[in-house]
Amino acid sequence: MNPPLKMRNIGPKSAAWLRQVGLHTEADLVAAGAVEAFMRVRRAGFKPSLNMLYALEGALRDCHWQEVPEARRAELVAAVEAATPGPPPPRGRPAAAPVTTTHHQDEGAMPAPDLFDEPSRDD
Repeated sequence: MNPPLKMRNIGPKSAAWLRQVGLHTEADLVAAGAVEAFMRVRRAGFKPSLNMLYALEGALRDCHWQEVPEARRAELVAAVEAATPGPPPPRGRPAAAPVTTTHHQDEGAMPAPDLFDEPSRDD
């Protein structure tokens, strides 16, 4: 059996999530990288925060997650956004068109009163 994942910034909850997505060792995490590991956890249905992304990067750099430079954090977030799929395409039919409203009026009917019209003054 593989030894449990023991790296800086990786607590019991994160380690459990990583194990459940097939990342059991430090070598597994190094091979996947921070973004891929984060995306696997997210695709598995867990709700990791960006702090986990930074923690994974810090674990790979062997530094505290708060020491990951801002520029690198921005790169990581951009990579996650690029890897996040958009909404699925509609199944078997074109996307809905904008909704329009058409009002029909009987030719013999009286027009509806306008609530803000001044009353007529027949003196």
